Amino acid sequence: MPPVSAPALTPPPLVPAPSVLRRFDCAGPRYTSYPTADRFVDAFTAEDYAQTLEQRGSTGASARALSLYVHIPFCESLCYYCACNKIVTRHKSKGREYLDYLAREIALQVERLGRGAVVRQLHLGGGTPTFLDDAGLRTLMGMLRDAFSLSPDGEHSIEIDPRTVDRERLVTLAALGFNRLSFGVQDFDPDVQKAVHRIQPAGQVFDLMATARGLGFDSVNVDLIYGLPRQSAASFDRTLAQVCALRPDRIALYAYAHLPERFKAQRRIATQALPDAAAKVEMLSRSIAAFTEAGYVYIGMDHFALPGDALAVAKRQGRLHRNFQGYSTQPDCDLVALGVSAIGRVGATYSQNAKTLEEYYDLLDQGRLPVVRGLALTRDDVLRRTVIMAIMCQGRVDFETIGSAHLVDFQRCFAAELEALAPLEAQGLVVVSDRHLEVTPLGWFFVRAIAMVFDRYLQADRNRTRFSRIV
Repeated sequence: MPPVSAPALTPPPLVPAPSVLRRFDCAGPRYTSYPTADRFVDAFTAEDYAQTLEQRGSTGASARALSLYVHIPFCESLCYYCACNKIVTRHKSKGREYLDYLAREIALQVERLGRGAVVRQLHLGGGTPTFLDDAGLRTLMGMLRDAFSLSPDGEHSIEIDPRTVDRERLVTLAALGFNRLSFGVQDFDPDVQKAVHRIQPAGQVFDLMATARGLGFDSVNVDLIYGLPRQSAASFDRTLAQVCALRPDRIALYAYAHLPERFKAQRRIATQALPDAAAKVEMLSRSIAAFTEAGYVYIGMDHFALPGDALAVAKRQGRLHRNFQGYSTQPDCDLVALGVSAIGRVGATYSQNAKTLEEYYDLLDQGRLPVVRGLALTRDDVLRRTVIMAIMCQGRVDFETIGSAHLVDFQRCFAAELEALAPLEAQGLVVVSDRHLEVTPLGWFFVRAIAMVFDRYLQADRNRTRFSRIV
């Protein structure tokens, strides 16, 4: 493993000062969708979703490429910080049973959607997708290739717990067609790893990265979390230095949200071991400085990428999109979601599968699609989604373009919102003219706060404690 030294921490001009970060440290949605998932309702049923699939399959929409998400909920051990939908077990038979039910769900979806729909983007998330053994992964990919047409030049990605893979497994993943990997690292510090019950030596990750590069994967992402127990600005500096030496193509840097009342696993974390708010802000500021000085492009929110990575190229060219997996280079398209708790988007609807394995299995045993809630978007929802995604992805909203596309007078329709942007404009986060609004370089670090101004549901409901904080 390369020798590690602390990164230079003199912030470049566009790195927000800790005082600015603190000023805008509020809770708010991540806008992987609009309206956000907390607005989904039980009144949207499996029958509604089936009708949406059939409409897509019987119209010209069926010719458009899909995005496909598969949720694998199993993990071999419990990470105390985790807020994902997961099932902790070491019994591999659970994975085989789950694949049987996934096959049933795929059949029900294809029955209404039509076989052979082109998929430009495939993502396996969890849980831990690599909980499945090689035979299980081959079975899953075989089912998907039989039901859909996976584009040979598409993005096929999988989330990886480094503790569950070795060189041979990476060779298998490459052979199965995966071209993008995401390693869950969180922190390299041994004391932090012990506190969150996730021990993985840095050398193991460096070896896997070297193997992935040798096998020719197009892009490798590393996930980090700041605000974990026993972290400090000084200890996280060492992790930052190691990550910069590792040189992943992309970095996702998330703030830990401690919500033990909602997530049982987090009750094992001692609250007194958590860094305070000032320390978290310092970690974020130093992280931004370290990554930008190491040559990474700030994509938006919590994502960084090397200048040559497809994500950075898409940002430069104004082609960024956003879906339930975060920022994407793929064109905005329908997302079919498979597996327990998975969330999809087809047409002007969102849908979510049953959140527990028992309910998911029971619905499939009845021969029913496992959708239990969702939302049919109103005309206003679609309009505001267009505005919010333009802010989140392009950092620019052209009033005339959106007004013409949605048959509205933008400035009259959003007069209150444009007025509400004035304080953010005064802080240098956004520039508003009579023709467009544009997020400034500083504003990109607080893009969620700018997008929140156009969230009708959020403005009507000031209870934001269910959302993570921006910082």
